[in-house]
Amino acid sequence: MEPEFWQERWASNRIGFHLPEVNPYLQRHWPQLGLAGGAKVLVPLCGKSLDLVWLASQGYHVMGVELAEQAVETFFNEQRLAPKVSQRGAFKVYQTSRIEVWCGDFFALDAQTVADCSALYDRAALIALPPLMRVKYTEHLNALLGQGCKGLLVTLDYDQARKSGPPFAVSDEEVRVLLGGHWALDRLEEQDLQGESWKFERVYRLTKT
Repeated sequence: MEPEFWQERWASNRIGFHLPEVNPYLQRHWPQLGLAGGAKVLVPLCGKSLDLVWLASQGYHVMGVELAEQAVETFFNEQRLAPKVSQRGAFKVYQTSRIEVWCGDFFALDAQTVADCSALYDRAALIALPPLMRVKYTEHLNALLGQGCKGLLVTLDYDQARKSGPPFAVSDEEVRVLLGGHWALDRLEEQDLQGESWKFERVYRLTKT
């Protein structure tokens, strides 16, 4: 999927993937990670998620990464925040006291840039990508984040033949293939969304080994 795909989705306001509330899985399971106060959280493909605000309200520093500048500007406008804007390499960075959003290509991030991130939150990144890009994404994520990093991953799983993505179906088996070699995985919750045993959301606790 090319960057233009997501730019067009935001430009045409086709953002059904945006959750207009704080994710309940985040509120329910994040405290279990046992992170130190003030830890910095990496949030890939963050859009204009209210989860950024919730994490900041809990005392964390948040580093979102988002390709679509419209999403970034909308987030700060809707939250009535006036960020300081600067250019850092390939990224345009919007920054307030606890929230910074790096506008640009996630794959352009390097380990030095995220060296102070000790936590990860992925609700919308892995499931936004088709299969080959999921491999590229997780390989990059594995290379970026250091040992001991803790995180929360939310996935969606369904019969891909019944519905095209995004969001894409990511099975439990695929999660373990993509991340199991670098992360300890604990499945915390599974929800049957349709009541017909064909569409699930799963929540994982991650610890980088």
